Amino acid sequence: MLDIEHQTRLAWDTYGKHHLERATPLPEVERISWGPAANGPGDALLGDVEGLRVLDIGCGPGRHAAHLARTYGAQVDGVDASLSQIERARARYPDVPDLRLVHADAVEYLGTTAPYDVIYSLSTFHFLDPHRLLPALSTAVKPGGRLYFTVLHTNSAGDGPASTVTPRPEILRLAGGDDPTVHMWVLTPELWEDLLVTYGFRVRGITVLDAPEKNNHASYRLFQVHRPTRITARPRTAKPPVAHAAVGVGAVLLGPEGLLLGRHRLGTRELPGGTVEPGESLHEAVVRELAEETGLCADPADVRLLGMFLDQVGDVVRITFGALVTHWQGEPADQPGESVGDWRWWPLDALPPDLFECSAQILTTWRPDLPIDHAPARFSPITDPHTTASASSQP
Repeated sequence: MLDIEHQTRLAWDTYGKHHLERATPLPEVERISWGPAANGPGDALLGDVEGLRVLDIGCGPGRHAAHLARTYGAQVDGVDASLSQIERARARYPDVPDLRLVHADAVEYLGTTAPYDVIYSLSTFHFLDPHRLLPALSTAVKPGGRLYFTVLHTNSAGDGPASTVTPRPEILRLAGGDDPTVHMWVLTPELWEDLLVTYGFRVRGITVLDAPEKNNHASYRLFQVHRPTRITARPRTAKPPVAHAAVGVGAVLLGPEGLLLGRHRLGTRELPGGTVEPGESLHEAVVRELAEETGLCADPADVRLLGMFLDQVGDVVRITFGALVTHWQGEPADQPGESVGDWRWWPLDALPPDLFECSAQILTTWRPDLPIDHAPARFSPITDPHTTASASSQP
């Protein structure tokens, strides 16, 4: 994403040079223009800023930052990644008291400066990756401080926001010059709010700002946000997450006749195990899966976790916990409705081919001398698998 942001920065630098060369006249502002509509909330939205530290992210030619410093006595810093834009601002406002203009990447600057009472941004946030910007803002706004920003919701052609954190190309129009391409994160208000809450903010209000022209579909959203003075826990959402991870267990049972393996209906041989269900511990998951698949009974106290295996299949992150069951009761038998059956004890020196990959990973960690080849997985030990006692059955 940094490459995309760098391209956008170069485009804005071209934009600034374009206007420097043309000496484009810019009138002074008498109030903050939050969006395309002239009837927006203006300065009043910020509240009293006299004597406060205020930051303008993406200050451009510096008109709004200078207005706040001169009119309200705020200590205003303006930061912009475009050198030509900062040069425009410095040439225009060389000696405004309490105004400081900084050429820097906004995120890098936020990581080095003292926290601010108020941070605002006029149509700049959507040029920065939210997952890079918002963590930096979470420490750059003082506890109890305020954050205000406008972002694009629908462009002039009527293209609306996305529900995923994905940038898209937009054209930056230049009068009499080339039109460079920039990239923007145009997100739904709901997604913006979820991201803000994730990084410790609370949204107080969202204002719709539509372009006044009938044939112009451009619409912006103005966010009023604050950072709580105390850290609060966010309730979990009832909305189910997008499937992206699978957590399972695999159990090693070594009896007098060898290692217990079953045959999956797809043909692979594998250890007893399966997916961890909500609300149960890993030990409980091993005991439940063992009973469901083989009919064997065990106690969670007799389950010893070997460690965690982490790998990925396609877009799914797969997490598997290997375990050794040291005692159990009963004889393994096929269970109705289960996808694995034909349970047999296999001598360690005569294991069958076509082992399930997760089972193979667990077995070679438990016994590195076993001649099993498989795809690698990242292993994090919980107990030393090489010194764990062998299992045994009980009558």
